[in-house]
Amino acid sequence: MSDSPSISTASAQFATEHFFRHESARLVATLAGQFGAHRLQWVEDVVQEALVRALQTWPYRGVPDNPAAWLTQTARHLALDLLRREQRWNEREEGISAEQARWMAVPLEAAADDAHLRDDTLRLMFVCCHPQLSAEAQIALALRTLCGLSPAEIAAAFVTSEAAISKRLVRARQRIREMELPFELPEAHELPQRLDAVLASLYLLFNEGYKASSGEHLVRSDLCHEAIRLTDLLATHPHTGLPQCHALLALMQLSAARLPARTDDAGGILRLHEQDRSLWDQSLIQRGIHHLQLSAHGKTLTEYHLEAGIAACHSTAASHEVTDWARILALYDQLALLTPSPVVALNRAIAIGRVQGAQSGLEALAAVQGLDAYLSLHAARGAFAAELGQNQTAAAHYRRALALAALPSERSFFEHQIAKCETAAPVNMTR
Repeated sequence: MSDSPSISTASAQFATEHFFRHESARLVATLAGQFGAHRLQWVEDVVQEALVRALQTWPYRGVPDNPAAWLTQTARHLALDLLRREQRWNEREEGISAEQARWMAVPLEAAADDAHLRDDTLRLMFVCCHPQLSAEAQIALALRTLCGLSPAEIAAAFVTSEAAISKRLVRARQRIREMELPFELPEAHELPQRLDAVLASLYLLFNEGYKASSGEHLVRSDLCHEAIRLTDLLATHPHTGLPQCHALLALMQLSAARLPARTDDAGGILRLHEQDRSLWDQSLIQRGIHHLQLSAHGKTLTEYHLEAGIAACHSTAASHEVTDWARILALYDQLALLTPSPVVALNRAIAIGRVQGAQSGLEALAAVQGLDAYLSLHAARGAFAAELGQNQTAAAHYRRALALAALPSERSFFEHQIAKCETAAPVNMTR
């Protein structure tokens, strides 16, 4: 433990919050493995209390040299103390002593070992995605417990309210407690009925990293890379390395390859046609193409296959001008048939605008239903209207998007677009 008095409260708080985002879910998985998945809420409370103690202690005593070990040890003691306080604890004292001995026999370094935690993370993810929970509850619970997303962030992913997500989480934890679900991977024949929810959770985790719904930054690459890490583990597992898993991994890798170019040095948004393609990670693109090829084995076709194909069109194009938009539109046509949704309709409308022109894009966007509070719809309308020289209309769409913007980079971007529209000369469409 470092005793340096120079560390600031702000620095310690930042370190703790950073550690919470990166490591708390793994600590939850480890504790759940030790004490049972039916104690999931209890385990989450223990981890939260350990983090609170870190916030109270680290600013004055210094951030530990090994924060993971410090939190693991603190959580151990908290968990065992809580067990002793449970009703009729004296009747189970022998069991608690055995539990304590087993915990204390595990070196701190081993408890924080990535390989051990990684296995526990996957185990708990499959527990969260138990078929006796509703599909929505499975995914919400996995995102909250394993991925560390807040109810507000999960609500953004589901395009619903934070209150609805909070209720969903409470019911899911209660159901797990009532069923006393075991902390173990299901049998091989049970994997397919759980894998879809696991993949959906990882897909939404990646999306939150690729375009954050809250906070100060547009991109949270740590979430993207954690989603890739877990999906890669599934892709290499003998029972889960199925075509849809390779397709999702391909989608993530092809998209993540563009992360270094998505923002400028000040964190401002750079649209696809504005990005410096020399910054794209070519090795990641090649790995994505490899997994896309692996996903073609068999007759399985999922939304991940189609979205990965779209990502491949973008990532392999030498420039924005030579992007195969006709191929992208054809893939969106298939996606709209396979998994119709307002968001798919929105993206398909944008592709129509790129293939058939801005006016056709606006007409396609007008047919999209249920996304009036969705920022990207108004941003797309603004972009197409601006291309047509309809500057006042474009500014109105951008103002609507600005009102919905949650991130500083988004607000700055739309303010700039509005200013451009207000100062642009009207286009003479009769020439």
